This record gives sequence, structure tokens and C-alpha cells, in this order.
Amino acid sequence: MNEQQPTENTNRAESEEQPPYIVAPKPRHNPFVTVISRMNLTQMTLAVLVVIFLWQWLDGHRAISDMQQQLARKIAEMDGASKANEVLLTQSQGEVRELSAKVVTLEARYAEAQNQRAALEALYNDLSVSRDETALAEVEQMLLIAGQQLQLSANVKAALIAMQSADARLQRMDRPAFNGLRKAIGQDMDKLRALPGVDITGINLQLDNLIATVDELPLVYQQRVAKKEGVAQAAAPKEGTALQRLLREIWQDAKQLVRIEDTGKTEIPLLPPNQEFFLRENLKLRLMSARLALLSRDEDGFRQELKTAQLWTARYFDGKSSDVMRVMAGMKKIAASPVSIDLPDVSPSLQAVRNYRLTHEYAADRSPAKKTAR
Repeated sequence: MNEQQPTENTNRAESEEQPPYIVAPKPRHNPFVTVISRMNLTQMTLAVLVVIFLWQWLDGHRAISDMQQQLARKIAEMDGASKANEVLLTQSQGEVRELSAKVVTLEARYAEAQNQRAALEALYNDLSVSRDETALAEVEQMLLIAGQQLQLSANVKAALIAMQSADARLQRMDRPAFNGLRKAIGQDMDKLRALPGVDITGINLQLDNLIATVDELPLVYQQRVAKKEGVAQAAAPKEGTALQRLLREIWQDAKQLVRIEDTGKTEIPLLPPNQEFFLRENLKLRLMSARLALLSRDEDGFRQELKTAQLWTARYFDGKSSDVMRVMAGMKKIAASPVSIDLPDVSPSLQAVRNYRLTHEYAADRSPAKKTAR
């Protein structure tokens, strides 16, 4: 330090002694560069370490600030979400309470529905039993009608219609338990269908036509007299004087007073006019009796009545007349028609229905519901 001071003083003296020159301005230096240029290696190392430490501190402080900001945002978001969750929780609790009330109501209604269902099932079972009993009673009645039609009037068509109605009634029930009954009824219907056909309606109409024709039939002497009178009138000349015509008419009247005719019969059926009416009415009664025998399937009575009607027609009416010939042919045709047939036994179907009803009623009486009611 002492050596430097004399040197500086010497420099100052020299500078004062020298003549004045224009002094150039000193260059400006950056203070930071100047400081760095004056620092040694240790100081520079320390400065670098300090700078690094400061940089790290600032960077850490900035990172902490960012983390705090992010944490604050997260907390704010969590607070918002918490509030939203609280609102949703409140709404959920309200909905849960409403659902609980609805569940309670539904449980009450379900219990009520179960009770109603049990009551309906019991009612349905009662109605089903009653319906089956009603259907079986109807079927039994129809089968009874079929049997009566066969026994009383031998009306196969009516009996078949009654049995078909009974089978249709069971078919509408659509119950497998009725298949055995339908099978028995079907077998009896097949028996009726296999019977030969008897045209009762057609024979009855023919008898009605014959009864209506009786009043128009000519008697054995009326038709021939009418024919001869027509021939005589046709043969009589229409020409001549008035006197000749008068004489011819007198002669015709005189010939009518006495008539001789060969009828070909040993006994001439001469009837007075008041007996002709009773003859025709009795013939009608015979034909009506034949119709009654037809409806009652009395074949012997039917043929006997027709035989009597044929005898009366052949004896008292003109057999050469076309009307009488047509009536005789009709009577002969009707008398040859079959009236009675051997009727089958249709009682198995009726007996099957009765047995089923008895079994069904016995099972219903022994059912647990009946025992409980008792």
C-alpha cells in the first residue's frame, strides 16, 4: 500500500508538469461487467451458486403459488360440487320419500288385489261348477227329448236334431272332460244316420193331395152318363125344322127314362144323391186315418186304411176315369212305401251324461272348500 501511494503522487506530478493535452473521454463500462471483472474465481462461484439458489427459490415459490392457485380452484370446484351434491342429495331424499310413499301405496293395493284375486278365483270356481251343471242339465234334457221323439213318434229327424244340439252345447264349453260324453253322443248319432230314410213329409203331402181330389172324382154311373149324353148331343143333327128339333128332344128325354148298361160288376153300387156326400167324406176320413197312422209309425194301420180306401174307390167310382186312375195309382204307390223302421237304442249317451253328473256332484261335495264351509 505504501508503494502505491508514491507512485500515484509521481504520476500526478508528471501530469501537472506536462503540457496540457486534450484528454480523451474514458470509455463507459457496465457496472455489472466491472464487478465481474474484479471478482476472482471463488467469488464468481459463490455468485453463481447464489444466483442458482435464488433462481431455484423463485421457481419453487412460483410453483408453490401455482399449486396454491390450483388447490384454491380445486377447493372452489369441490365446494361447488359439494353444494351441487347437497342439492342432489336433498332432491334424492325427497324422491326417496315419495318413492317410499308410493311403495307403501302399491303394497297396500297389491294386498288388496291379492284379496280380490282370491275372491274372484273362488267366484270363478263356483261359476264354473254352476255352468258345468247347467250345461249338463241342458244336454240331458236334449237327450231326453231325442229319446221321446224316437219312442213316441219314431221321428228320427227330430231326435237327430236334438242330439246335434246337445253335442254343439258340449262343444261350446270346450272342456276336455266332455270328450267322452261327445264320443257317446256321436256314436248314437251315427246309429240314427245309418237308418234308412222314410219320406214322411212327402207321403203326407201326397195324402193331402188325394184328400183334396176326392170331391172331384166321378161316381161309377155319372161319368158314363155324361159321356153318352155328350156323344148323343154331338151325333144329333142341328138342322131341320122347329118341329123336327122338338121331336128329337122329346125322344132324347124319353130315352133317359130307361137306361140299360153293362158295368161289368155283379153288384151295381147305386147310391141316392144324399149318400154321395157321406161316401166322399168317409173316403176322406180313411185317408186322414192313414195319415195319422203314418205320423205314429203304425205301418199295419196305415196299410189297412189305404187298402180300404182303394176298395171304396174301385167300387163306387169310375175306374175308367183319368182322375180315378191317378188316385188309385197314388194310393198304390203310397201303400208300397216303408213307414216303420227298427229304431236303435240311444240311451247310452243319456246314461253317460247322468253318470258324469253324479260323479261331478260327488267330487264337488267332497272338495276341501265344501268341507271347510261345513
